Amino acid sequence: MIFYLVLALIGALLLLVIGINIIQQQKDRLETDRRNELIRQRAVLEETETILSNSAMLPCSNQIILVLYRRMNDALVAAVASANDKQKGEYERRQKDLAAQIENLAKNAAAAPPLENFRLPDNDKQILQLVQSLKKLKAILRAENNKGRVDPNVFSQEEKRIDNLQLRINVDSMLNRARSAVGIKQYGSAKQMVTKALTTLNALKAQSPNDPFISKKADEAKMLLDEVMGAQKRDDPTPQAKEKSEDDLDVLFQQKKKW
Repeated sequence: MIFYLVLALIGALLLLVIGINIIQQQKDRLETDRRNELIRQRAVLEETETILSNSAMLPCSNQIILVLYRRMNDALVAAVASANDKQKGEYERRQKDLAAQIENLAKNAAAAPPLENFRLPDNDKQILQLVQSLKKLKAILRAENNKGRVDPNVFSQEEKRIDNLQLRINVDSMLNRARSAVGIKQYGSAKQMVTKALTTLNALKAQSPNDPFISKKADEAKMLLDEVMGAQKRDDPTPQAKEKSEDDLDVLFQQKKKW
């Protein structure tokens, strides 16, 4: 009888240990999920904040800023739900401040700044930051639109503005690099970049013949190509001079006649 009682107690203890382990594993899994979710939301916040900081160099409209603010707000709400007691207060404060900014921006809608005023930075590092920010901004806009968080008209307008900005940066960058190549007399590289810019602009001009930016840059690229060709002609020997030089060398090194 005692033997069976001991066995029963051992069995009960084993079941208790197994149960405790299952409960602990479940707690650990929940804690890991909570931390991973918080890390994910913090990554969203950091990425959005970086894009917002770079947006100062871009003619961004209030609508696209609102898309970014609302993305941050959603991330902060999720972070509050996943944060521990120490972290929760900080996220709640940030979310409250951001909600006030969203409300204020939505009430004071302003016209989008004209793209014509955009000027490409001289610093290559800043240009790279802009290119990367626009690429991420476009991906965010599409993701938020797929979630139904962006008005279809706003999505269409803002995606078109981003595409236009990417075009301007790409074309301006190619023309600037071509000018730099001319400055150091790398005419082949300059000609290649100007030709590439012209090809891009001509293809776009066929789609948007009335776009003033495309027309202006196409004329600018043609003038730059003429400048490259002219500089190359001035600095390189003419074909006649090359031919004469080769003739002189032939006379100098030709086999001597024996008299």
